[in-house]
Amino acid sequence: EHVAYAYTFELGKCYEQTIKERQLQILANIDADLCATVAAGLGLEAPAPTIELVDPAPSPALSQVGKTWPVQGRIIGVVADDTSDLDQVQAAVKAIDGADCVPLVIAPHGGKLGGVVPISRTFLTARSVEFDAVLFATPAPDPRARLLVDETLRHQKAVAAWGDGRALFEGVAAPGVVSATGPEDAVSAVLELLGTHRVWERTAM
Repeated sequence: EHVAYAYTFELGKCYEQTIKERQLQILANIDADLCATVAAGLGLEAPAPTIELVDPAPSPALSQVGKTWPVQGRIIGVVADDTSDLDQVQAAVKAIDGADCVPLVIAPHGGKLGGVVPISRTFLTARSVEFDAVLFATPAPDPRARLLVDETLRHQKAVAAWGDGRALFEGVAAPGVVSATGPEDAVSAVLELLGTHRVWERTAM
């Protein structure tokens, strides 16, 4: 499913019909279901294979599902603003740093929050590709923050919120979306989720 989404995304940005059809033929000669899924996403007919397909044994080496990895060095964003409880934001940063991960505070402006908490990214400069997981201490009504939320969810990354930040996920019932009681609880939850790299059981949103 992940591979099918990737093919559909990339081919969907291609303007040359010939290239789309050629790639679909290649996929048809690899896996009929994969080809059919991508073709449906492109609004095209799935071609028949030109070679006899075999049913190969799955290779565990090609899958991330069901495995865990160390989380050290992962980058975790902390979304906060001037209304956030800065003691709690600092507690989240300390917990992330204590797990040998990299905390990056994301805020509406640069500098420091309350003259205390250093800001690493602003809503203008932060994008979801930078982060392995994101924590929310504020509902951040800024549309650029909303984009960060949407992309993080769609990319199956772990997210957690506490306090006012939980308002962002009201009505969102999805794996890997944690409503935490506080910053340490939020960090602990995403660290556990990060061990599997992505929240694979969450479908694309």
